Amino acid sequence: MAEFSRTRTLTAEPAAVWALLADFGDLAGWAAGVDHCCLLNHVEARPPLGLSRRVQMGRDTVVETITDYRPARTLAYAIAGLPPRLSVSNRWDVLPRGESRINSGTTVTLTTSVRTTARPLGRLLERIAARLVARRSQTLLDSLAKATERVSS
Repeated sequence: MAEFSRTRTLTAEPAAVWALLADFGDLAGWAAGVDHCCLLNHVEARPPLGLSRRVQMGRDTVVETITDYRPARTLAYAIAGLPPRLSVSNRWDVLPRGESRINSGTTVTLTTSVRTTARPLGRLLERIAARLVARRSQTLLDSLAKATERVSS
């Protein structure tokens, strides 16, 4: 498995950051490059494991399904619709920055993980695919920062 992480420090408080991430069906409302996003199912359970969204980015479409959800802390989802033999997931970790609860800000880490069943070049393919998918991570983090600054202003 290959993993790539990107971290960004935001001025917004963790609750504002979490509010955007937890609104799973509104990715297009704040993420640059996302043309359309909609929920594919409804999950009553809390945490909402299994909740899925369809994400349209230009001509590319993926389906993301929540696999881990710890309120105000972690959101992880599997990404389907990429080349065969690739298993890809993203995990957002949201942490308060600093000791003070007053205007302390937030540290957000987005980790992309890739596994492949392709052999014998599996590990090389994982690293290449993870780098390609993780390129989008910086754009997502920048978009999150911009959106939370709008919300907290």
